[in-house]
Amino acid sequence: QVHLQESGGGSVQSGGSMRLSCVASGSIGDYYSMGWFRQVPGKEREGIACIDDDNGGERYKESMKERFTISLDRAKTTLYLQIDRVNSDDAAVYYCVALVNDHCYLAHLSQPSKYPFWGQGTQVLVSS
Repeated sequence: QVHLQESGGGSVQSGGSMRLSCVASGSIGDYYSMGWFRQVPGKEREGIACIDDDNGGERYKESMKERFTISLDRAKTTLYLQIDRVNSDDAAVYYCVALVNDHCYLAHLSQPSKYPFWGQGTQVLVSS
């Protein structure tokens, strides 16, 4: 079992930056991948990016490449998401996800059900 705990959400001014964190604990396996999804009420969960533990490979949803940066501190088993030039479309609940003994593939970002482990989410609010 893997437990994920996000932090770093809150209110950010439009045009500003924000960094979200996610600490993973538990049986993370020999290798794993982690990622970020977000969800706006009434809409489906949207994949943002994922990253491999063993080789650091990163995958981004095409529309997220310019302003989002995913990173992983392996020693701390902590995942980060940097959001730059925040805009109103970024207001959402952001979820950390993990997949044990499997790598990160671009297709996974369209398949939320692929990820068995989810954090409780952290909300990002954008003020103008």
